[in-house]
Amino acid sequence: MPSTTEYIGRFAPSPTGPLHLGSLATAIGSWLDARCNNGRWLLRIEDTDTPRCSPGAAENIITTLHKFGLHWDGDVVWQSQRSSAYETALNHLNATGHTFPCACSRKNVEQANGPAPRHHSQHYPGTCRHGLPASKTARAVRFRTSNATTGEPVIARWNEWGEGLTQENIEQVHGDFVIHRADGLWAYQLAVVVDDLAQGITHVVRGADLKDSTGRQVALMQAILETKSPVEQPEIAGALHPAIPVYRHLPLILNERGEKLSKQAGATALDLTDLTGEMNRAWAVFGLPAIATDRPSDWLKQAAPMWASYCQRGNQNA
Repeated sequence: MPSTTEYIGRFAPSPTGPLHLGSLATAIGSWLDARCNNGRWLLRIEDTDTPRCSPGAAENIITTLHKFGLHWDGDVVWQSQRSSAYETALNHLNATGHTFPCACSRKNVEQANGPAPRHHSQHYPGTCRHGLPASKTARAVRFRTSNATTGEPVIARWNEWGEGLTQENIEQVHGDFVIHRADGLWAYQLAVVVDDLAQGITHVVRGADLKDSTGRQVALMQAILETKSPVEQPEIAGALHPAIPVYRHLPLILNERGEKLSKQAGATALDLTDLTGEMNRAWAVFGLPAIATDRPSDWLKQAAPMWASYCQRGNQNA
């Protein structure tokens, strides 16, 4: 894990199709945040969920970002090439008592809880936490959200932009969650955490739809990092490990039905014949005025001080 105090951000799209207006807003926000803080902006292609990935989508995303002037630092990281790193992390979590095998299907969990809202996880009822039921075979691996010896719940702690120190009782909110799927693929939560730690990410800027994942991701980070001494911060309750990023969740662009703009909800690809027009349409989600230029590089230059002011107002209003 890199040791650094500089700002390191990232954009991490899933290649399930071309970028749309919502993903452009996230890319712009995260890029500007890194540049306004004299930081680095990394690109990671989150292609572990191979059944959902579209042929050629990753290459299309890379080309599109370049067209909008959103250039990244260093090499592109492909999650599909990092299975050995995820396996190492899983073995560590297994060895330290943070996991257990689970035989439950998604349907089993839904039957216990009822359907969950979109982008929210189902609360796991703990069926396999103390051992597999008779005649059942393990399908997945779950992260244990209470201490196996003391029974104390896992409390995730992180800094959320505009809110300050935030904490979440993971057992209460989510229950034990999957980190290695029944189909053999790596779960999003584990892959993201391993990569954020490996890349030394200090600030995660992403859409508000992923805010629900933050507590689980921080809990995994804490478990992976627990053998290292946390930095005591007496001015806050608890201690945050310096490797845990600051999180910032951006407002979402919604469709006419009030749903998050997404490929699943019928979002269309960006219009690459009107680059700054699309940038202004994405920019509007932050309540910021349109920028009059036809050049993406000029647009980004003018947007930087506006973004800095926008962030300052957000901190003052928190």
